[in-house]
Amino acid sequence: MTLSIVSYEPRHAAAWKQLNLDWLHEGGFAVEAKDHKVLDHPETAILQPGGHIFMAEVEGAPVGCCALMAMDDGGFEVAKMTITPAARGQGASRRLLEACETAAREAGAHRLYLESSSTLKTARALYLSFGFVDLPPRPTPYARADVFMEKAL
Repeated sequence: MTLSIVSYEPRHAAAWKQLNLDWLHEGGFAVEAKDHKVLDHPETAILQPGGHIFMAEVEGAPVGCCALMAMDDGGFEVAKMTITPAARGQGASRRLLEACETAAREAGAHRLYLESSSTLKTARALYLSFGFVDLPPRPTPYARADVFMEKAL
C-alpha cells in the first residue's frame, strides 16, 4: 500500500465532502453552517483566499484530507483533517500535517492554528506530538470546538 499526499483537484470534490461528512457523523457532531460553506465550495472558501487542501490517497483513491485556511493575521488554520477508519494508524495524518506546515512556511506564515473537540483524543495527541500548544478558549463558529491550539513557525 502506497500512501501519497497530493494537492486538491476538482476531481476530489465529492471525496472531500464525503470524507468530512463521515467524520462529523462518526463523532456525533452536527454539520454546521461553516462546514457547509467549506465542504460545498472549497475553491471559493479555501483555495481562492490563499489556502490549500491536501488529499491522502492510496493507489489513487482518497483516504483522507486536510485543509489549510489563510487567516487574517498571516497564519493558517489547519481544518477538516480526517482519515478513513481503514487507513488510520499508518501515518497519513502526520503526513497531511507535514504538508500543511510546509505550505504555510513557504507562504511565510508565522503560525498554524486549529480548533478541535476534546472528544477527539487521538487527534489532540497527534497535535501535541506535532508541536501544537493549547490556547485559551475563544469565540468560534463551531459548537463542537472546545480545544484551541497553535504552533509557532
